[in-house]
Amino acid sequence: MSKPKIQRRDVHGLILLDKPRGLSSNQALQRVKYLLRARKAGHTGSLDPLATGLLPLCFGEATKVSGLLLEANKHYQTTCRLGEITRTADAEGEVIERHPIPTLDEALIERVLAQFRGPIDQVPPMYSALKHEGQRLYRLARQGTEVERQPRQVTIHELTLTGFDDQSLSLEVRCSKGTYIRTLVEDIGKALGCGAHVSALRRLGLGPFEQPLMCTMTELERCAEAGEAALDVYLQPMDLALQDLPEVHLDADSTHYLTQGQAVFVPGLLQSGLIRLYGPKEEFLGVGHQLDDGRLAPKRLMRVMH
Repeated sequence: MSKPKIQRRDVHGLILLDKPRGLSSNQALQRVKYLLRARKAGHTGSLDPLATGLLPLCFGEATKVSGLLLEANKHYQTTCRLGEITRTADAEGEVIERHPIPTLDEALIERVLAQFRGPIDQVPPMYSALKHEGQRLYRLARQGTEVERQPRQVTIHELTLTGFDDQSLSLEVRCSKGTYIRTLVEDIGKALGCGAHVSALRRLGLGPFEQPLMCTMTELERCAEAGEAALDVYLQPMDLALQDLPEVHLDADSTHYLTQGQAVFVPGLLQSGLIRLYGPKEEFLGVGHQLDDGRLAPKRLMRVMH
């Protein structure tokens, strides 16, 4: 006998999940989507199965802001296991090389870390979701195929040594989008002369979410037993993801025209880039931008008004 079909519902907002180790980002998303019975969902900024920490999950209309979070800076804690190079550059892969670890002191480590602060070039790892001729690199890697990858410039805004012993380093990293912590750790190990891989990784922040209050999968699963209302308490407003953007509050007439897709004139508006838009009842309307003639035009509007 087939299982009854799940009755999906419209759910709009964000959940700031503390992703557990061992789940892919998509597995975590699908689990929470199932618990909420949500029709539409997406996540921002994938975390490796090994990694834990902040994974913003977007539901319903909030999926429209997920692309903006992909552009955001990230904040991580990581532990580097020295002397071992693995196939995947983390503890999930088999060890393919072992090297003696030099005698470490803080001065030596700091000299090496200094090479990786600021703009740097990174060659993306084979075990990544980037595509080569339509195929994901990690799929090619699993087939034993390695292809040439062009280096990409990323920025390491902060790289802080938080501890070390004779086998490992603990680091805190603030970096731009597109940075692979596995590659950073591998390159640091190479510069130390002994190789390294990521043995632990935790994301603390992403864009406007700097060490936010997160909920765990265990909490969500426990609340699901009490019903959807208990779960919905964890939903955050979708504009929370856009707190770094300037905001404009519109009157009723401007709101009407703008939500019809028309540009409107807002006296005194002088903004470049994206702008958060609110209606006369403080409802979040979406994101707009200023045209060359000074008018405010819609960029991405929400169909749900709060």
